[in-house]
Amino acid sequence: MTEPTVRILFVCMGNICRSPAAEAVFIQRLEDAGIAERFQIDSAGTGGWHAGDEADPRSRAEGDRRGYRLDTPARQIEAADFDRFDLLICMDVENAAVLIDRGAPDDKVRLLLEWHPEEHLQEVPDPYYGGEDGFSHMYDLIEAGCDGLLAALESKR
Repeated sequence: MTEPTVRILFVCMGNICRSPAAEAVFIQRLEDAGIAERFQIDSAGTGGWHAGDEADPRSRAEGDRRGYRLDTPARQIEAADFDRFDLLICMDVENAAVLIDRGAPDDKVRLLLEWHPEEHLQEVPDPYYGGEDGFSHMYDLIEAGCDGLLAALESKR
């Protein structure tokens, strides 16, 4: 097996809604393109209170509807991740700031929606305290961001 050339960690607060969805979407995009072996993809949260838990049932349900597998247990980001991954892609500004405060290199910390076609968008809103429609909107944003990210990475090859 070849060593992955790009290592990406998707990050949100608790690692049960947004970042596991982004992980699942991006993995599916890579598999569909036949290039998954060139990547290592994972997700983590800045907080550890959900460590070991499954993704939020609402996120899993919307993921299932769209054909994604959210099967990675939640985990908290650790300092070793700052070296282990090439990109630390956050769902929002607050979690990006937390990573930088904890010592993550500025040049590795990015926001997923930097790759969204609508340039005015910056953050994937946390749907945890809202209704089902928040999860649908979350996936719409994540899918578009992941598509743009993949296109950007492939254009550099």
